[in-house]
Amino acid sequence: MNTTDPVAFWDGVHASHPATGDPRPNARLVETVTDLPPGDALDLGLGSGGDALWLARRGWRVTAVDISGVAAERLTGHARAHGLGDLVDARRHDLGVSFPEGLFDLVTAHYFHTSFEMDRSAVLRTAAQALRPGGRLLVVDHGSTAPWSWNQDPDVHHPTPDEVAAGLALDPSTWRVERAEAPRRIATGPDGSTAEVVDHVLLIRRED
Repeated sequence: MNTTDPVAFWDGVHASHPATGDPRPNARLVETVTDLPPGDALDLGLGSGGDALWLARRGWRVTAVDISGVAAERLTGHARAHGLGDLVDARRHDLGVSFPEGLFDLVTAHYFHTSFEMDRSAVLRTAAQALRPGGRLLVVDHGSTAPWSWNQDPDVHHPTPDEVAAGLALDPSTWRVERAEAPRRIATGPDGSTAEVVDHVLLIRRED
């Protein structure tokens, strides 16, 4: 696997994992979004595609982006297979270079981490600015290192939700933090093993 090129790296990561016919959504998305009315959603770093499919099943129109063309192609196939092709637009997109156009009622970024150079705060700040009034930005980060994580650096720092919010430097008169917590859960890895992990959850709402 080419580890110097981010596209090749992430294509390799996704290609090395067997495609799942019906990938699961992230738990923090489900608990946060279930009671929200559907609208336009943007999924940053679509991963296995479970979040985009879950949102589309609930009537959301989803733009899902990932630097990996393998991930985008798999999601397109899943969406068509489940009759959701009209609601899911999966694209290969390098967010360190450009950002999808449009305004959204929800932007999600689950485990939006990379070992390659990228101004993550700038991407998330742009995501907040792409919200319609009343829209929400949901950022869920790793708060601990799972045994199956691609990054096993023992010195890695997991920024807290408050640190992430501070890095965005958003005007509090326009954007309000609704949730900044570090809950625990039992997660299942690609090989079926389980472990307790910590999530860092940040939910920001655009007021006007």
